[in-house]
Parts: sequence; C-alpha cells; structure tokens
Amino acid sequence: MRSAQRGATLIIGLIMIVLITLIVVNAFTLSSSNMKSVGNMQARDESLAAANEALELVTSSAFTDSPVAQAINVDLNKDGTTDYSVDIAQPVCARATASTTGGPSDVELGAALTSSAKWNTEWDLQATVSDALTGAKVIVRQGVRVLLTDTQKTAVCP
Repeated sequence: MRSAQRGATLIIGLIMIVLITLIVVNAFTLSSSNMKSVGNMQARDESLAAANEALELVTSSAFTDSPVAQAINVDLNKDGTTDYSVDIAQPVCARATASTTGGPSDVELGAALTSSAKWNTEWDLQATVSDALTGAKVIVRQGVRVLLTDTQKTAVCP
C-alpha cells in the first residue's frame, strides 16, 4: 500500500505554500506603495498649508511700503524648528480700480470706507515652498484684493 503513494500531498502542499507566499509578498508591496502615496500627499498638503500661512502673513501687512520678495520660515507644528522654507516672489499689482463709495447715510460701512480716496488694488502673489527633508516643492499662486488709500496706491501700485 505504501508503494501506491507517490507524494501528491507533498507537491500540493508545496504549491499552496508558494501561492500563499506570493499573496503575502504582493500584499506587502501594495501596502508599501500605498504608504508612500499617503506620505507624499501629506507632504504636499503640509507644503500647501505652509504656503498659505506665508501668504496670509504677507497679505496681512499694511502694504504701506512697496512689497518685496522675501523668504519666510514656517513652523507648522509649533515645535520651534523650521519645517518649511517659503520663498515669496515680489507681489505684483495687477490693477487698481476706484472703490465705490457708500451713501452718506450708510452706517454699516462707516466713515473710513465711504471716502472716495480709496482704491481696490488686486495683487498677484506667488509662493514657492521647498522641504529639504522630503524634497517636496510646491508653487502656489494667489490673487488678493487690498483696499488702499490714494497715497498708498500711488506709492505701491503704479
């Protein structure tokens, strides 16, 4: 009876082990590539957040002096070390239009905004974010409208 056994169970067992091994290796490769994709997306999102923080810092300035190109270090996680370096190109005044004036009885706008010597200036801002750790590089362009007085507009937006 032993002579009738030819080792079919052993061969089938080895084939099953090879198939299971291939499935495990494929799952590991797939999860590794997914992890890299998620890491890249996180680095990109953090770079965008750093660019937005730097652009907010620039747009919150008074625009009393002519805006210049500058480098801003951003610490996103507030641990005291620079996470991203953001290079802001010199803001460009795209156009200026006279601000419409509110009626003399417009209480909501207040006296400061109803003056005819105000200008809506539109600025083109560009931020380039680079992260030395991950190699991520993101360029963000943003337009912003800034309300300036006639004197400020003349000084910074020809």
